[in-house]
Amino acid sequence: MSGSVAKQVLLAKPRGYCAGVDRAVEAVEQALDQYGAPVYVRKEIVHNKHVVETLRDRGAIFVEEASEVPEGAHVVFSAHGVSPAVREEARGRELKTIDATCPLVTKVHQEAKRFAREDYDILLVGHAGHEEVEGTAGEAPEHIQLVESAADVGKVTVRDPDKVVWLSQTTLSVDETMETVRALRERFPKLQNPPSDDICYATQNRQVAVKTMAPRCDLVLVVGSRNSSNSVRLVEVALGAGAGASYLIDYAKEIDDAWLSGATTIGVTSGASVPEVLVRGVVEHLAERGFGSVEEVDTAEETLVFSLPRELRPARAAAR
Repeated sequence: MSGSVAKQVLLAKPRGYCAGVDRAVEAVEQALDQYGAPVYVRKEIVHNKHVVETLRDRGAIFVEEASEVPEGAHVVFSAHGVSPAVREEARGRELKTIDATCPLVTKVHQEAKRFAREDYDILLVGHAGHEEVEGTAGEAPEHIQLVESAADVGKVTVRDPDKVVWLSQTTLSVDETMETVRALRERFPKLQNPPSDDICYATQNRQVAVKTMAPRCDLVLVVGSRNSSNSVRLVEVALGAGAGASYLIDYAKEIDDAWLSGATTIGVTSGASVPEVLVRGVVEHLAERGFGSVEEVDTAEETLVFSLPRELRPARAAAR
């Protein structure tokens, strides 16, 4: 590219908060407003460093397990969902639970329970150790096997190849998931699909926007935390779709000026748990370095909104 080419930023849309994240973060804020600090949260409410630190400053206390919460206290379950064993432990400690599980994750839990009742072997495509996978697998541990990638397919064993279904973590790469499913179907031709798509609309939309933008970009910056599965996937999607380079950052201050050297077009997007203020910080940082022109790459309109957890709707509950 010649030096006369104007430097520009391509800003992916949609980006940032999805409906499930918005609901979960608001649930903690509302709980703090209604009950006062402290309100306990099991695991990170969403996988974003800035969001967690902001809520901690307001009086949220983040714990790893329900056993760390004082008996009788309020505890919020994160957007990623929990297993029945965690709910049972919370009941045993008489905790006042607020369930901020994303409704799209709850849908996968319901699918797992249904197929377990029908005695299927359930092949769960996802990442070991991710809270969402642990919660879903906990619904039917005797029926569910985790399959992390196509490379794992050879190790899968099932009782009846005619009664096998796949489900998935909601935040995966669509392309990688389908590669794994294709490998599974080669081994198990009767493999059933989920009743509806498990990978969430927001994950897919953000990946489509990045795929559209990436071929024009020397560099794609993805705002998101390293433990955010959907954010990490956006970096992979950008590179796979033709971006010259791609990096995951939490804040604008993490941008290395060496990344910008020789670049004329920089793409910017953010994971589904990232507040827009962090994206604005990145755009301003780039503007200060000559990337003042911003073009939005708009590939989808998102209008979905989820209502707050029922525990935070006392007026509605009282009206029943």
